[in-house]
Amino acid sequence: MPSALVTGGSSGIGLAIARVLDQEGYALTLAARSVERLEAAADALGALAVATNVLEEEDCARLVERHVTRHGGLDVLVNSAGVGFAGTIADTATKRFDIQLGVNLRGAFLVTREALPHLRASSGYVVNLASIAGTIPTPGLAAYGATKAALIALTRTLVREEAEHGVRATALCPAFVDTPMTGWTGLPGEELIRPEDCAEIVRSLLRLSPAARVPVVVIERAGDDV
Repeated sequence: MPSALVTGGSSGIGLAIARVLDQEGYALTLAARSVERLEAAADALGALAVATNVLEEEDCARLVERHVTRHGGLDVLVNSAGVGFAGTIADTATKRFDIQLGVNLRGAFLVTREALPHLRASSGYVVNLASIAGTIPTPGLAAYGATKAALIALTRTLVREEAEHGVRATALCPAFVDTPMTGWTGLPGEELIRPEDCAEIVRSLLRLSPAARVPVVVIERAGDDV
């Protein structure tokens, strides 16, 4: 049975993707910091739950090791763990910048690096949850957008570096999605992209032939002037 590892898998986009992967027949490992929500999500999907702080290098290595020990390999990695704070460049505290950089970029880098030997063995797939804020100027999301732009660059380079091993990768870049992270916008839920929309794109990516390569997918929100 193929297997998938989803960070940030206890809620939001990560959980929506995990549900689709479950439907597609993947054995799952879910990782997140909130143990209670993580275990509830994992129990519902029959998944392995691994409490993980992606800011910690040892946690990232342990997460991949536990997944491979349980499932025997790794076919899909979804880096969905993320954090965002609204704020202009002038108003963003250094600590908030560092946290976003650490979780959104460094954490994805660490988990991917640890997973690569196993992804090479399976000609696997990496999905990195970036953001449309990483593709266009987004006042008020300066630090967040910078980390997501860097994640897109990391993904594009990963695609080229790992092509000879058959590993593919996509940076998924949605506009505002209906999750707790976007509550600050004040936009009603019915005007936001659904987490399930992102999950369906992942389903489609995994069904492509090995000859198809999609480094970046941008999901605009209807009505946005981008």
